[in-house]
Amino acid sequence: MPPTPLQRLSALGQSVWIDSLSRASTRDGHLQSLIDGYSVVGATSNPTIFEKAMASGDAYDEQLRELLGRTSDTREIFWTLAQQDIQDACDVFRPTFEASLGRDGYVSLEVDPSLGYDTLTTFSEAMRLHKQVDRANLMVKIPATKPGLAAIEDVIAKGKSINVTLIFSLRRYAEVAESYIRGLERLVAEGGDPTKVASVASFFVSRIDTEADRRLDEVGGYDHLKGKLAVANARLAYQHYLEVFAGPRWEYLVEKGATPQRVLWASTSVKNPDYSDTLYVDELIGPDTVNTMPEETVLAYQDHGEPLPRLTLHLDEAEKVFDGLAEAGVDYDDVTDTLEREGVEKFIASFEELLQGLRNKSQSLAPA
Repeated sequence: MPPTPLQRLSALGQSVWIDSLSRASTRDGHLQSLIDGYSVVGATSNPTIFEKAMASGDAYDEQLRELLGRTSDTREIFWTLAQQDIQDACDVFRPTFEASLGRDGYVSLEVDPSLGYDTLTTFSEAMRLHKQVDRANLMVKIPATKPGLAAIEDVIAKGKSINVTLIFSLRRYAEVAESYIRGLERLVAEGGDPTKVASVASFFVSRIDTEADRRLDEVGGYDHLKGKLAVANARLAYQHYLEVFAGPRWEYLVEKGATPQRVLWASTSVKNPDYSDTLYVDELIGPDTVNTMPEETVLAYQDHGEPLPRLTLHLDEAEKVFDGLAEAGVDYDDVTDTLEREGVEKFIASFEELLQGLRNKSQSLAPA
């Protein structure tokens, strides 16, 4: 049989991770079927994903009843439930992790999003999660806020793997990559082993077009720029990746066993029905990248994706998109700053909704 679109995509150097996780999918074989049939080699989670998983069905009821016999602290209950889910998923992906020599097979767990602007507590929480989950193929997610950058560097310096999330701007991405490299330099200087450290820098893609398109609609007359910024932004980010993970400074770390912090495309489901449902996969394929997709995008790409290495194409056009937005009066820095702030706020809101859902379920399971 000829290779599937997802197999061809993987052969071009892009790893497919799934942007969903639940206890049911891990235990009923569904997650394994995505690995076997759809070239999925990793998974991510966030408060919204956990909220959807825990709010439906009865997969968590048995453990929840047990926990309610010991504590009424909803946050403690959540982290215990999440720890079990992440450990189970890590175990499912362990063969992938070993076969890829630590390149793939990771599962991501996010720190409490309310800590997004607290450097010290974010660092402590990331270290706690790594210790509690105790899996080599865990990545802890830290948002790329300004305070988060220092926490990212400190966790990397301790030899722990990190998924840097909620990146929108090229400026912030440059700071994220620098934090990763500085963390590795500190780790090596202290005699640590960089071969056990991996990281991805997660760009949120579709949200950029959604916000830019909204502003272009307000201005009027620039419809040719709609649906263009996210891909242009990603292409220029990848160029920075190629530049920063090269040269003498990086080569020294490679000699010690370090691996690059790959760029990961997140939020790749298409929000505008006028755009192709595989837009943010087809246009962002390049070596040493990751695309974390919702399951519906995985299925769509397997059905009609057209993989080609397009990520390094049309760079001049990407620059022109930025020039066009400036001409239209759309402030790129304000777009990305707004998205970062709203991204943290949305994750906090999802986390609070998750906790309220657990409180409601706890009450329904409590003995009469």
